Amino acid sequence: MRTQPTLLVVASHNKNKIREIKDLVADLSFKVVSIEELGDFPDIEEDGATFKENARKKALETAQHVHQLVLADDSGLEVDALSGAPGVYSARFAGEPTSDERNNQKLLALLEGVEPDKRGAQFRCVMALADPSGRVEYAEGICRGSIGFTSQGENGFGYDPLFLVPEYGKTFAQLGPELKNKISHRGRAMEQMKKILQAYEKSLNSC
Repeated sequence: MRTQPTLLVVASHNKNKIREIKDLVADLSFKVVSIEELGDFPDIEEDGATFKENARKKALETAQHVHQLVLADDSGLEVDALSGAPGVYSARFAGEPTSDERNNQKLLALLEGVEPDKRGAQFRCVMALADPSGRVEYAEGICRGSIGFTSQGENGFGYDPLFLVPEYGKTFAQLGPELKNKISHRGRAMEQMKKILQAYEKSLNSC
């Protein structure tokens, strides 16, 4: 029987994302830590063509470095009028160095003149859970909405101030973290991933 909680390493340097994941798994008995808390490891290039490819690569390579259970995700915004862009390039849409403000400005510029009913979009999140043996399991979540004409709200990060949720008439950045975590793409992916983590937790407790 285990006496110490199992580490769950989040393969991300994004403090906002890490905080969201910690909140989402708070009712499980894992000790969630970021990759930075375990040492100075090389960055993993996200060169996959899909969110799933990037999530898998980050989870597997990080698990090999730290020899722990690793959760990675890749997520982004897919805009209907832009044929699914920025997609996997969401974080670096406006180029390097990455900037939420410049990404949002570029998105608004590309959608200038597009009518409200043509501004549909969705956030997509794919999570990958890898252990040191090389086993990987996945979960995916999608949240539909639309792109507003101006930034609204002070919460959240990334494209949150532009992403309108029709059921609430507010952007992600105007919703509180509790509600956002419940309805967001990451929250929905985590609901699936939590079932995988619970099964993993049960198997460890039976050892």
